[in-house]
Amino acid sequence: MRCVPDSDHDPRRADQGDHYFTADPASPDERRQLEVRLGGRAVRAWTAPGIFSPGRVDLGTQVLLREVPPPPAEGDLLDLGCGWGPLALTMALASPHARVWAVDVNRRSLDLVARTAADLHLDGLRAVEPDGVPDDVTFAAIWSNPPIRVGKAALHDLLARWLPRLAPDGAAYLVAQRNLGADSLHRWLAEDLGLPTERLGSAKGFRVLRVTRQGDL
Repeated sequence: MRCVPDSDHDPRRADQGDHYFTADPASPDERRQLEVRLGGRAVRAWTAPGIFSPGRVDLGTQVLLREVPPPPAEGDLLDLGCGWGPLALTMALASPHARVWAVDVNRRSLDLVARTAADLHLDGLRAVEPDGVPDDVTFAAIWSNPPIRVGKAALHDLLARWLPRLAPDGAAYLVAQRNLGADSLHRWLAEDLGLPTERLGSAKGFRVLRVTRQGDL
């Protein structure tokens, strides 16, 4: 999802030295619109420097979108680490009667997702910081291209916070690059977090993992 070419040597690093997991990016907030296809239709999405993959749908997210089943038609759906929102917007377009939570620590990302959702009249989409999701909400589906580069400990803390909030019949779909620890993440989810985990697919160096609640697989 980029208007201009991404940095191939580190596509998860935001423009001008910011990280995509920076809460308040220091780079100029120069909003622009990006033409992309999401949910089988052409849309114009807002983007800007200082976020993850500001100029295109990144490769990992593309792989995830090709592998996931359609989101549930109703209930609460979560895009964890939403960036400018390709996953959240896809879920909201596909399931207009669901409530979609686009969650990120990067406030610029949240503003961009909210602007695009408003333009597309996606009234069920909520773009919020992590503490903006009520504690009693459980998720019928979680889609995530998680922030691997925050480090293993922080990544594990993030997933341990959100994955146990799957509804009893819910499933999470995660994408991770093989050479950045996808297989070790698979083992940790299954062995340490105790969640049934299977590899749903693999393409272009990425693994897509399906995670369910204990006993639901």
